[in-house]
Amino acid sequence: MGPLTRIQREARPESMLLNMGPSHPAMHGTIRIMLELDAEKILNAEVEVGYLHRGFEKTCENKTFFNLLIYTDRLNYVSPLINNLGYAMTMEKMLGVTVPERAQLIRVLMSEISRVSDHLTCLAAMTMECGAFTVFLYMMKAREFLWDVIEFTAGARMTTSYIRIGGVRADLHPDWRASVSTAIRETRRVLQDVSGLIDQNSIFLGRTRGVGAISKEDALSFGWTGPCLRSTGIPYDVRKAHPYLVYDRLSFEVPVGEFGDNYDRYSVRMREMEQSLRLIEQVAVLLPDAPPLPAGPAVEPAEAVRGSRRQRTPGRIRLSPNLEGSEKERLDGLAARSPSVGVPAKEDTYTSMEGLISHFLFFMGGKGIRPPKGDVYFSVEGGNGELGFYIVSDGTDRPYRLHLRAPCFHVVAALEQLIKGRLIADVIPTFGSMNMIGGELDR
Repeated sequence: MGPLTRIQREARPESMLLNMGPSHPAMHGTIRIMLELDAEKILNAEVEVGYLHRGFEKTCENKTFFNLLIYTDRLNYVSPLINNLGYAMTMEKMLGVTVPERAQLIRVLMSEISRVSDHLTCLAAMTMECGAFTVFLYMMKAREFLWDVIEFTAGARMTTSYIRIGGVRADLHPDWRASVSTAIRETRRVLQDVSGLIDQNSIFLGRTRGVGAISKEDALSFGWTGPCLRSTGIPYDVRKAHPYLVYDRLSFEVPVGEFGDNYDRYSVRMREMEQSLRLIEQVAVLLPDAPPLPAGPAVEPAEAVRGSRRQRTPGRIRLSPNLEGSEKERLDGLAARSPSVGVPAKEDTYTSMEGLISHFLFFMGGKGIRPPKGDVYFSVEGGNGELGFYIVSDGTDRPYRLHLRAPCFHVVAALEQLIKGRLIADVIPTFGSMNMIGGELDR
């Protein structure tokens, strides 16, 4: 038998110890809470995390700065584009790289779409676990429209790796305006329906009003950020406090709560989704249509090479379907054209020896992206709050040290305090309102 846990040592002889999770459905398979109970009242609690730990930070320290991008997708896997953004902007700060404005606008567009899908997922799970299964289905329907926009552009729904160091991987889908318009319209309709279903629902209010409340002071002492902190009445948002990209040129509000309880955390996220939809609409107005490709037929790379040998001017190079949107003519607006961070254009790689050598050197071990020695920290507003990366460089192509400031780790740290003195049933909405994402929490 192993050593006793804290709660086992402190338990009263007359109380009962009960494990809730990690197999409990509401614990998502990644959290274990040991409860000390007097009937259904929680006298004490101990939260154990780490069931999804995969060594994210140590793994990244053994990958190149370019290749570790895919691991950021697996953090908050509901809004991976914001994870990509946080890492990419940290590296750009270290390298002193300026991103083209079109790429900045695309980044804001994709980040806000991800934020809405993140909040929809959180509230869908929270309400479903409280018995509101209809709300879950409505919100999943809205999320599908948002993920269609992401899939149109990034080619994937969850693990996108779309936002790259220096810009974005490819331009938006040619029909992105129509798909964004549909997503906004359907999401607003769902949010209105959900508000009508549960905002004044006595059962939902009984499960959330005054339940899981926390003061401003306690929230700050735990390091809370994001919607959970704003539910206590503190209007801290990284996009306002430390503007990045083009957020300082956009108009949006920071919704706040009053009591820091489960209902306020629900309400703040509902209002934040409307603000994100406003941001998406503003970016759509500022974002011009993609420049047209040169007229004339496109030729295969091999034909272009043969034509150049016969001193004929080859036509536009035809890229494979998975590279559409990243044509050489469009790269100037999509990525910083610095050889230290930008992947060489595929047209050059396919048709010239110099381009092939540049491509080879970029991905070869010991070459590629090599920031100067030093350290840097940068943060963005993630779905759960301040998502920050701290990176130490020793001048090589791999990080000497990489640390993630995961917002939901600080939020879950307060769970024990929030459920003490409550009933077993109160654990479910309280934990759901925190939006625990295992990949971000455990890393």
